[in-house]
Amino acid sequence: MTEPVNHIARRERLLASLLGLVPFAVYRAAALPSVGYIDSGELSAVAVQLGIAHPTGYPLFTLLGRIASMLPGGEKIVLLNTMSAFFAAAAVPLVFFIALELLEPLRERRTAVHHAGAFSGATALAFSQTFWRQGIGVEVYSLHLALLGGVLLSLLRAAGTGAARYWILSAFLLGLSFTNHMTTLLLLPAAAYLFFVTGGPFRESLRRLVVLGAPFAAGLSLYLYLPLRAASHPPLNWGNPSAWEQLLWHVSGKQFRVWMFTSTESARRQFEYFVQRLPEEFALVPFLIAAVGLFVVLFSDRRTFVFLALLFAACVGYSVNYDIHDIDSYFLLAFVATALFLPFGFLFIVRRFPSHRATIAAWTIAVTIAGIPLWQNWGEVEQHEQRLPEEYTRSILESLPPGAVVLSYQWDYFVAPSYYLQRVRSLRPDVVVLDKELFRRSWYFEQLKRQHPEVMQASMREIDAFLAELSKFEHGLPYAYEQIEGRYTDLLLSFVEKNSEKRGVFVTNEIEPQYFRGFQKVPVGILYKLTKKSDFIPPLHSAVPAPSERYRDTYSANLRRIIATAFQHRSEYDRYFRNDTLSAHFSALSQRFQ
Repeated sequence: MTEPVNHIARRERLLASLLGLVPFAVYRAAALPSVGYIDSGELSAVAVQLGIAHPTGYPLFTLLGRIASMLPGGEKIVLLNTMSAFFAAAAVPLVFFIALELLEPLRERRTAVHHAGAFSGATALAFSQTFWRQGIGVEVYSLHLALLGGVLLSLLRAAGTGAARYWILSAFLLGLSFTNHMTTLLLLPAAAYLFFVTGGPFRESLRRLVVLGAPFAAGLSLYLYLPLRAASHPPLNWGNPSAWEQLLWHVSGKQFRVWMFTSTESARRQFEYFVQRLPEEFALVPFLIAAVGLFVVLFSDRRTFVFLALLFAACVGYSVNYDIHDIDSYFLLAFVATALFLPFGFLFIVRRFPSHRATIAAWTIAVTIAGIPLWQNWGEVEQHEQRLPEEYTRSILESLPPGAVVLSYQWDYFVAPSYYLQRVRSLRPDVVVLDKELFRRSWYFEQLKRQHPEVMQASMREIDAFLAELSKFEHGLPYAYEQIEGRYTDLLLSFVEKNSEKRGVFVTNEIEPQYFRGFQKVPVGILYKLTKKSDFIPPLHSAVPAPSERYRDTYSANLRRIIATAFQHRSEYDRYFRNDTLSAHFSALSQRFQ
């Protein structure tokens, strides 16, 4: 007997609600209690202050983040972390409905086995490592995943029904998705394939495509936020995209192109990393079922195979050519495609059971598939007691004398978190934090002139000399490498020389010695003070961050190593001056972080 369609729809709504609520609860339980590594601090501060984020700008994320930060019920960073959990969780039921559209487009023909299969694909993805990580802290990818889900679902329904409203919705969401992350571009090969395969005669499809340009442009128009807001000079104004040229540079990610398509060796290394990560993402059993599903689709449903293969191949083909260390999130679309192969493998296995046992077998397997990555990946993903980025940054800021200057290249660990702590929490806003590498971009000088006019005014001669050469580099004009590097070095030396006596200049350990030539680098705790004196310098006093040994991720391990090295250097410095008590103290601190 055929089940009524309204009963099927009710079951799907119930499962979708479950797939939204349970992952949300899990993500919140695993979420960061404060600011995290990499871009978390910058994106949070930009959202709270309605600024301009690093390329490609993320205007949709910024505006939604601003709304989230104004809600009652907690500190702003907690509200923003919760927003990430919400969007990541919202993507899960969308994946469930996408899987159902691929398994059986006609709702009246769907059975409990179809629902269990789609449920399995959605939960395997929800508790895979990289997807899950997007829901525990501030990043743009949780919203990106929700938008990808919306685009793919509306595309499939448009292709299946031919209804104009779904084509319009998919075009609008596609444009809107671009305003959150430009890797939305990776959807286009699969979207174009589906559009032209199901759109009827080619000329008719082209006419429809022209019409769909309007809703696409409406979604994309949110990018107008960037020039309009930049023109008002917000405190955080990355790229200053108020003019057409700077807007184009910003939206196209010009600053990061130096890491794109660098070499075949880099692509090979990133591809090997992806192949290694793929089974680890989902846990072995769900991954093997997805692999079975790939072969099932290959031999049974050519259109679905090409659609999913294009999603997978576009993502991997692009991402392996991006030579950065935090590459995992760029593989998310490939992980989504992998999860969408899983329901087909699931059905292949369940259909081996007798028909009267199929439903029980299906849900037993489905719950198992959900439980395996949840159990296996919890320890890899959860960060609910992780405060090392905040405590490290707080320790540095609180230890410094008034108006001190800090030159650093630790964006992931210190500079980005300082954006939030200084600008949102108002923790030591007098401290001048300078990112060494951002001085290679002209917009950074304008931002610093507004934030720290005295520091910048003292070095205007060196700034103007460097900007003259930097303009050639930014505009693709011929320039002399030795000259631009020489003026860059003179610029950084100027900041050191003009501020070392009046304010005190400190560096993190990775700053190269040519940028403080003529100065000694004295360890004073986590930081190093630049001085021309040879007298003993006492350590800075501040709370020592907790080592957070339970977190073994790469960033925490690297930061512990940075702290351990700084304390060990201080111990050796004290030993040289025969301060044995201090030397033993810092040696013990160093050991805590090793």
